[in-house]
Amino acid sequence: MRPLGIEGAWVETPRVFADDRGRFHEWFKDEKFHESTDRRLRLAQANCSRSALGTLRGIHYASVPPGQAKYVTCVGGAVLDVIVDLRTGSPTFGTWEAVRLDDTTHRCVYLSEGLGHAFMALEDNSTVVYLCSEGYAPEREFGIDPLDPALAIAWPEDLTPLLSQKDAAAPTLEEAERKGLLPSFDDCAAYRRRH
Repeated sequence: MRPLGIEGAWVETPRVFADDRGRFHEWFKDEKFHESTDRRLRLAQANCSRSALGTLRGIHYASVPPGQAKYVTCVGGAVLDVIVDLRTGSPTFGTWEAVRLDDTTHRCVYLSEGLGHAFMALEDNSTVVYLCSEGYAPEREFGIDPLDPALAIAWPEDLTPLLSQKDAAAPTLEEAERKGLLPSFDDCAAYRRRH
């Protein structure tokens, strides 16, 4: 696993074994994950979503504690996966990183608690699966407008974003910060040290 430029985010490109019968790869291995991140991924929920071309999901995050860490891969089609640092006080607050996840390279991303997550489907029927450290709890789930001009995420210009009503109505990063909805970098770091 390779750390990304945002503290608490990593990308993994697994070795894929292919032959005339198909292919095989390990998309998560606890020992390797622990060696790279110095964490154990507590598995509380596993999600799968299938999206039409142009579907844009996110930016989603959960309040910390406990937050929700995610380990994400694309098992069909392709998505542009984006991690956004939403932690107030972080040296990289408001920055984002994008990684193409697809069913060819089988890359995976890990984002720790307090980071925002979004992805856009680059093909029809793009299927994303992710392991979550905590289950869905609507009272502590939040979103940021993925089209916030201040974030200036470089979504593919040739695709028209298809958003849910909830994601389209999400506040900008500045609005969420002003309302006190964002996790703090210090709280996230303290939570990770305890867990």
